[in-house]
Amino acid sequence: MTMTEERVLTALKEAGAILHGHFQLTSGRHSDTYVQCARVLEDPALTTELAVAMAERVGDKKIDMVAAPAVGGIIIGFAVAQALGVKFIFSERQNGVMTFRRSFSIEPGQRVLVVEDVVTTGGSVAEVIDLVTVAGGDVVAVTSIIDRGGDKAFTAKFLPLLRLEVESMEPVDCPQCAAGTPIDSPGSRRLG
Repeated sequence: MTMTEERVLTALKEAGAILHGHFQLTSGRHSDTYVQCARVLEDPALTTELAVAMAERVGDKKIDMVAAPAVGGIIIGFAVAQALGVKFIFSERQNGVMTFRRSFSIEPGQRVLVVEDVVTTGGSVAEVIDLVTVAGGDVVAVTSIIDRGGDKAFTAKFLPLLRLEVESMEPVDCPQCAAGTPIDSPGSRRLG
């Protein structure tokens, strides 16, 4: 059974994952809406359902490995790899630079699916794509639970479960900043 966009949106709402306020996104942009996919990923059965749907989106493309950026992509990336029956690795920041650590490696020619929880600009995804490419891997596609819309920092085939058009803007253009509204920064880019 294919998971519909309506089912994904319902799951997000039921989990309390769609937040409203004044947020700084991982990309550095500001928004009045934030999707906290970690709330959905608290439920292993739902995580598995989402992962199977993401694996189905890939179709008959042969995948050798799943790679995801830490922190947001780790749980869903592992679950998608499990659904596909392939190995899973994740990248993380070391001194501000995305890298594969923990002896993770990609063999030349391996076909890699990049998985993320939420994609806004796709900056972290683009960094993972670069790491895979430098290692000699072939990025077959990118998938995520949510695509927040807008231009992306990568050109790989993108197969999100749900497109959720949420406005985001540069801090200088943010009306909530201009009004002095306190900001929340729940993203993970500043970790590590």
